[in-house]
Amino acid sequence: MIRAIKYFILSTCFSTASLLLHAQESKSDLPATPTLQELLDYALENRISIRKAHLGVEIGEKEIKSALSGYFPQITATGALNHFLQIPTNIIGGNLIQMGQRNTSNVGAQASQALLNPELMLASRSASVIRERYKQTVEEQKISAVVDVSKAYFDILTTEEQIKIIQEDIARIKRQFTDAQMQYEVGLVDKTDYKRAQISLNNSQAELKRTHEFRKYKYDFLKQLLALPLSYPIDLSFNKENLEAKVMMDTTEVLQEERRIEYRQLANMKREQELNTQFQKWQFLPTVSAAANYQINYFNSEFSELYRRGFPTSAIGLTLSVPVFTGFKRQHEIRKSQLLEKQLEWDMIDMKNMISAEYSEAITNYRAYMNEWKVSQENVTLSKEVYDIIKLQYDEGIKTYLDLMTSETDLRTSQLNYLNALYILLASKIDVERALGNIQIQ
Repeated sequence: MIRAIKYFILSTCFSTASLLLHAQESKSDLPATPTLQELLDYALENRISIRKAHLGVEIGEKEIKSALSGYFPQITATGALNHFLQIPTNIIGGNLIQMGQRNTSNVGAQASQALLNPELMLASRSASVIRERYKQTVEEQKISAVVDVSKAYFDILTTEEQIKIIQEDIARIKRQFTDAQMQYEVGLVDKTDYKRAQISLNNSQAELKRTHEFRKYKYDFLKQLLALPLSYPIDLSFNKENLEAKVMMDTTEVLQEERRIEYRQLANMKREQELNTQFQKWQFLPTVSAAANYQINYFNSEFSELYRRGFPTSAIGLTLSVPVFTGFKRQHEIRKSQLLEKQLEWDMIDMKNMISAEYSEAITNYRAYMNEWKVSQENVTLSKEVYDIIKLQYDEGIKTYLDLMTSETDLRTSQLNYLNALYILLASKIDVERALGNIQIQ
């Protein structure tokens, strides 16, 4: 009993240590303060949709091997044991004669080899197309991962900057509130100035709280994209990413629809349909296979003596099956497959038009958001200059506190608008790269 308890304790300790070690190894895959590239690398390996797509590749390989297995010899073994309660009787020359023995048995094996088979011809021709289909699914999921994770990353970074701006704004308002309250206490101003400062402070603190809550959701959304538990520690607040350096791109690049994964998927589907059309034409061919058979038969009226002597038989041969008339089914199947090909051709034309329209929308948005970003950048500079001047004039008693509050509000608004414009511009750049088929997944 004591030995069993010791074994249980040791097993529990070993299992706990293994789980802790595994957890540490899992966490070490992604740093707590990852860069964008580290996030992308992790997503391309661990995102659930990508893992499922990789499983699809393995499924495709099994599908191909299963279809091609018909090229190997097909071997079956058979056996039978019969006991006749009444032995069959035939009439020969007017006499009733029992035919056979009361106990019979046979053991045999049969092997067949396909020599000409339309289904196997299709399987061998379509193997590369099926592999390409599953690989394209992986590529499609990886592109989506790069786009989604990049946007989520930029969204969090701009939110972190928003929090810093609001915190700086709160610090300024607190100083102004203190100054206004002291001026009121000595009788220089009435109480409306520090009351206004209190209102501005309350509003800014509420905005800071709201932005903190949005930031938490954005981190949770990023973790969901990465297939991480929500408790996993990630902090991007210390990432000193120069987002402004990432906004520029070549807007003169010519769109090539063939580079888009969606178009290439349709092209591969069309090749697959063309092979199906060819398969329907191959249905006019005969089916030819070779066969070999070996069997041992046992007969005896006594069951105990049944297997004392066997009578072997064997044969080899060819089987030929020629489809002569199938009610015009093959002609209808060929025409149906050709019509499906035509549908896919129209789908490809429609996809080209959709890609062109998508690119047109993406590049138009990028150019418009670029202009908004530049304007908001200039507004930040102007509002900072105005605030500094009015602050000096307020300190000298030239401007009122209302003027100072207005300039403070303008500065904060222009800074937040700038960050929003920056994120929208970065997101629109990603949309343009996706529309061009330039998303890198390696």
